[in-house]
Amino acid sequence: MVVAIPARFTRAQEREWVARMTARLDAADRRTRPSDDELVERAAVLSRRYLGGRARPRTVAWSSRQGARWGSCTPAHGSIRLSDRLQGMPVWVVDYVLLHELVHLLHAGHGPAFWAELAVYPHTERARGFLDGVAHVQGTGLPGDEGPAGEPDAADDVDDEG
Repeated sequence: MVVAIPARFTRAQEREWVARMTARLDAADRRTRPSDDELVERAAVLSRRYLGGRARPRTVAWSSRQGARWGSCTPAHGSIRLSDRLQGMPVWVVDYVLLHELVHLLHAGHGPAFWAELAVYPHTERARGFLDGVAHVQGTGLPGDEGPAGEPDAADDVDDEG
C-alpha cells in the first residue's frame, strides 16, 4: 500500500494519516472478502429477499478450484462454492453470483424458469457484464452455459453428481 501525503505533514500527522487509511482499506477489504460463515449468512439474506427464502444451501464456501467458473452448485448436496477470484470484487457482483447459485438449488439448468427467478435481482445485467469483462481480460471466458437471450454465461456449472 502506498499512501501519498502532503510534504508539509509532520511525522505525527503522517503516522495518523497512514493509520487512518490502513483502517479504511482493512474495513473495505473485510466487506469484499467475507468469510465462509459470512457467505452463509449472505446467502440466507439473498434467499429471503429475492427468492422468498426457498433456497436453503447446506454449505457455502470459497473455492480456489473453480477454474473459469465464478461459482458452482451441487443441488443434491445443497452446496455452493464461489470462486476465490470473486474476492475483492464489488459486493453486488458477489451477490449476483451467490444468488445465481441459490437459484440453481431451485432450477438445475439455465432454462426460462431459472432466468425468470434471477431477473428479480436489480444488478443482474450489470454484474454479468462486469464478470464478462473480467473473464475477457483474464482470458478465462468459456463457451457453455447460455444466458436468457442465448449469450454465453460462464457464471457457473451445476454438478449433478457432487
